[in-house]
Amino acid sequence: MQTSPQPRRRAPSTSASSSSSTPTRTTTCKRQRLLGDQPQAMASARARGKLPEMPPGRQPPSTLQPYSGARKLVIKNLRTAHMKDGNPQLEDYYVRTERELGAALDAIFAGNRPAVPLERLYRGVEDMCRKGAADEVYKMLVKRMDRHLQTVVLPRIKLSGTDVVRSFLAEWNKWNDQTKMIRSTFCYFDRTHLLLESLPTINEMSITHFRQMAFSSSQTEAASSLGSQVVAGICDMIYYDREGDARLDYDLLKESIRSLHTLSVYVKHFEPVFLDRSKAYFRDCGEQWNASGLKQHISSCETLLRKEEYRCLAYNLESTTAKQLMGSAHDILIGHYSDKLLHGDSLSQLLSNGDVKSVKGLYNLLRLSGIQKEMKAPWCDYIRIAGAEIITDVARGDEMVIRLLDLRRSLDVMLRDALDNDEALLWGMREAFGKFMNDRQLASCWDNGTSKIGEMTAKHMDTLLRGGLKALPKELISDVKDRATAEKEGQAASADEDAELDRQLDQALELFRFVEGKDAFEAFYKKDLARRLLLGRSASQDAERNMLTRLRGECGSNFTHNLEQMFKDQELAKDEMKTYKQWCKGSGGGGDDEVDLHVMVLSAAAWPTYPDMRLNLPDEVATQLERFDGHYRTKHTGRMLTWKHSLAHCSLKASFPRGAKELLVSASQAVVLVVFNTVPDDGFQTYEQLSTATGLQGAELQRTLQSLACGKARVLCKHPKGRDVKTTDTFSLNKAFTDGKYRIKINQIQIKETKAEKKATYERISQDRRFEMQATIVRVMKSRKQMGHAELVAEVINLTKQRGSVEPAAIKEEIEKLMDKEYIEREDGGGYTYLA
Repeated sequence: MQTSPQPRRRAPSTSASSSSSTPTRTTTCKRQRLLGDQPQAMASARARGKLPEMPPGRQPPSTLQPYSGARKLVIKNLRTAHMKDGNPQLEDYYVRTERELGAALDAIFAGNRPAVPLERLYRGVEDMCRKGAADEVYKMLVKRMDRHLQTVVLPRIKLSGTDVVRSFLAEWNKWNDQTKMIRSTFCYFDRTHLLLESLPTINEMSITHFRQMAFSSSQTEAASSLGSQVVAGICDMIYYDREGDARLDYDLLKESIRSLHTLSVYVKHFEPVFLDRSKAYFRDCGEQWNASGLKQHISSCETLLRKEEYRCLAYNLESTTAKQLMGSAHDILIGHYSDKLLHGDSLSQLLSNGDVKSVKGLYNLLRLSGIQKEMKAPWCDYIRIAGAEIITDVARGDEMVIRLLDLRRSLDVMLRDALDNDEALLWGMREAFGKFMNDRQLASCWDNGTSKIGEMTAKHMDTLLRGGLKALPKELISDVKDRATAEKEGQAASADEDAELDRQLDQALELFRFVEGKDAFEAFYKKDLARRLLLGRSASQDAERNMLTRLRGECGSNFTHNLEQMFKDQELAKDEMKTYKQWCKGSGGGGDDEVDLHVMVLSAAAWPTYPDMRLNLPDEVATQLERFDGHYRTKHTGRMLTWKHSLAHCSLKASFPRGAKELLVSASQAVVLVVFNTVPDDGFQTYEQLSTATGLQGAELQRTLQSLACGKARVLCKHPKGRDVKTTDTFSLNKAFTDGKYRIKINQIQIKETKAEKKATYERISQDRRFEMQATIVRVMKSRKQMGHAELVAEVINLTKQRGSVEPAAIKEEIEKLMDKEYIEREDGGGYTYLA
């Protein structure tokens, strides 16, 4: 095997120095020259293939010159076995090093700087560890730490009140500084021996010894140990914080709790004591607040919980401690006093006062303990009591709907701003409204024996549709939040008056949904709608039609059939008048008449009934009416027109000495004013003369004269002056009448609906309800043929509940009437059979 020559390399020389005077030994060794020795050739043919082919006997040139001298290795501080065992100088060095380390520890514990340089101490620790005396260093360090803590540190800590915490924390901080110095001095020992032997590090060692000094592990000694005094002092400072005591030192408290975390005594020694004392504090607070009102209790409880939660974050309390602390607070302050928090009278006072802040705080407190659902019972009780007071207040019956809407508005605001739109409370509110609005005992306080909510709801809608938002109090107008919600739902802009009117109508419709007697609402709404359409008093035609659409969606097309027919009659009347105008022009009569006639033909079945009024019309007007009557009979064979002068109104052109005016008056007012066209300038008319000339009698004539002579626009003068019209009074034209406007509307004095008229309306409603029950009974029996009494009554109630609630006794009475009419007959078993 051929080998290639290897150059000789100089062996490195290593040296080790020490600050101590130890013997030095020099060893010289020679190494045989290896020139000419060649390493083994490359084993694989593949490797050899990479080298250039060399002719035999030739060697590659070398740039290195071989070293032909001897190699010399110098080893300093060589320690041999006989030197380790018997060198007195070395033994003195270790003894002196141990003594210097002890003195350095004493100096560090005393707060002084060691007399020996720190580098020398570090080397000494390293030498001791290399010697194998690391165990002695460990024992010395442990012994010195224990002795210093027990004899020096422990006596210096004061055991009185919060001073023990301050002294404890001062000694702890000083101990940490001393530990840093010790750890830097014994760094080699800390990173080699302790690490290899799996022993606690110096830092862990110092924490453990300080913990053993302050906190005893046995239960018997724990109560009297320094640690228990420290924990008690920390709890006292937390109590100072809770009470706002000036003795609180925030930084001291925060640092002391941090030291408990570092000493690993937080969970075992501090947390149980802190939680027990906190529970006692919560119980004391609950007893103090129990004597106060609900509002004060809620406010105090909210404040305490908010501060406790902040305190847990500010003082770095563990999350488990905070959870247990807040749980104890919820159980003691909320759970133990749930009867007070859910007391019906106290809650009713908060709701009636509109105290959103207190109710929101109460709901949040109940939700923290998971008992917010128990709020439903007092919430519903308050609604039923408040609603019953409104329903039974006969003296303020005209304000019933306004007060109910105000109640509903306050509850909606409370749900939105305080109760987080709780679904259970929302449904409870709807159930409570349905109960008190349809309670027959509450309705018995009215003369008609039924609830007036249907009637008053129709009156309220009439007020809205006639006067718009001007008729509403400011409390019912939507606020900014309601308008923002409406915009999000795709409704009109918040500043749109029509959109606000729609929202108010929707709120009134909410009350309508709770009413079971919808037939009363229909009757009064029909009367009011007819008056608005005939007299042109609707604030918005769009609002009228939108309301009709809502009613059709709520009650069906049968409910709104007559109402829709009223709108159709208006449209047909316009077409009828257009045809009449064309006929007048084509026939050559009436084209140049001064009277511009406009007639609205109403179908008797759809519109309410109105009383006939005798009125002596001027010849010009009477001629026009006869002409229209003839045209209508010619066009519609078999139909007959009945003129309702009480619904007519007209526009008169009047010439006064101070200027011409256009007067918008009713038909009766116009007839009275036309009479004065034939009266001399200084003449007058007596009451009897006016009655004979106009055909008006009694109260109708008195109301008409009172509106013309005693109202705001006094176009007539009454003699003698006064507000009441008597049969002995005389009347003359007011020559001094003047007004800033050219067109003046003189309102007719409207008489309120009398009790007799209302009673007649309710009797008509009751009669229609009886007819409907009879028709329902016949319809059911015709489809079933045979049916039991209980089943028939239940079916009739279910089919007629949309129109109004009926009593089983009333249904039985109608069954008896149908048996007399031989529609049905009674079976032997108590059932009924339909007779074809």
